[in-house]
Amino acid sequence: MGGADRLRDYHGKRHFDRTAEPRGGGREAEDARPRFVVQIHDARRMHFDFRLQVGDVLRSWSVPKGPSADPRDKRLAVPTEDHPLEYEEFEGVVPRGEYGGGTVIVWDHGTYEPLSHDRRGRPVDFARSLERGHATFRLHGAKLRGAYALTRFRGGEDGEEAWLLVRAATGGSGGRGAPDPRRARSARTGRTLAQVAREDG
Repeated sequence: MGGADRLRDYHGKRHFDRTAEPRGGGREAEDARPRFVVQIHDARRMHFDFRLQVGDVLRSWSVPKGPSADPRDKRLAVPTEDHPLEYEEFEGVVPRGEYGGGTVIVWDHGTYEPLSHDRRGRPVDFARSLERGHATFRLHGAKLRGAYALTRFRGGEDGEEAWLLVRAATGGSGGRGAPDPRRARSARTGRTLAQVAREDG
């Protein structure tokens, strides 16, 4: 499925004459390492949005408590609609009354390295590993570094699909876990949620 088709849900939920969120489609996927971004979203409920570039879109999960550097922390991750690659850089205020209305900052971003493999140790296509419900990867961010896994533990046929985001015990250097969202600062601009709300709202 092409990026335009995969963004149908994203486009259907937004009015781009009212929100500064990117429409998408203007940025090509590069051959370099795929990108990731973690955004803090002060919407109806405060949460973290965890996004991994898969092909020409960002696969996205809402993580209420945010990613953790502690392997003992199993973080709930609920899939949301695919986002355009340009969303990696989005920081600002989604107007009240719009889908996802609230303030967004880029808490961390960088590249990631797919690590998924089969039982014989052969690499598995990352998109396919997500389809099968278990994908491992190494984050190379400013704040999050090391190996993580996303594992589906509840399917979407009879209810809401749910995953767990967990730091691997052998993930290398630690990095920091999720901060207090209201005190956290953007990896792009150094601003807090309150500053973005005041300056961009």
